[in-house]
Amino acid sequence: MKKTKVRIMNKKDNKDAIKSYINERKPNNRYASFDYCYNYFYNFYKSNSLKKLANDENLEQSCLQLGFYLASWGMMRGSTFMLKKYSLRNLGKLIKAISEMKRKLWEIDVDSYDEGNIKLLLECKEKIKVALGKNNNPSDTLVTKIMLGVFANVPAFDQNFKKAMKAYKFDEKSLGKIKELYDKNEKLFESFKIRTIDFKTGKETDIRYTNAKLIDMAGFEHGKKLIERKKGKRKKKEIRTGNAPSIHL
Repeated sequence: MKKTKVRIMNKKDNKDAIKSYINERKPNNRYASFDYCYNYFYNFYKSNSLKKLANDENLEQSCLQLGFYLASWGMMRGSTFMLKKYSLRNLGKLIKAISEMKRKLWEIDVDSYDEGNIKLLLECKEKIKVALGKNNNPSDTLVTKIMLGVFANVPAFDQNFKKAMKAYKFDEKSLGKIKELYDKNEKLFESFKIRTIDFKTGKETDIRYTNAKLIDMAGFEHGKKLIERKKGKRKKKEIRTGNAPSIHL
């Protein structure tokens, strides 16, 4: 796999961004919705019972877990097909597809982004798009949000992350860039021993955040900062040049 020069977050950026994210993560905060979703699907993987995700007993709960996580991260708003066309029941086909996917998808993390594993990740992307309906044109943001919440094997390619990583498409090149970022900051990422929050107790579980989730957090927070900084500069320029929007009372 050809390496791409990374001109993005440095060690301090990553450290500050992850700490900022964790400071905001509380049992009742939306950031914890990842924890509850990932815990749910990971436990089926851990108990070697993935097929049960889509059985009559668990299908509704599986749809609810994934659906609320996606809603809390903005995937069911605006003009998205998830808002316009979907009820939670429509996620049943996706849950069925997930229940039939390879166990290895829960074992892939950024440190193991080699050619074979990247191929599996991109195959997973295509299976998710098929399950959602290719005619709906599922975005990379939606697909990677799903993969993050279920497998935690890739960061979510949302607006903030794309800005921070300068990675605008979920493909081999971008995954290579993420791997290079990890390699340059391996000691830092491995120093964070963050565990998911349990829904019932509000306390930490024994399930660790993956490096993909850590990089997702770093990219999300750093990208948010960059976007806010750009908006601030634009406002200052508008005021300086007299082009600020008029306020009519």
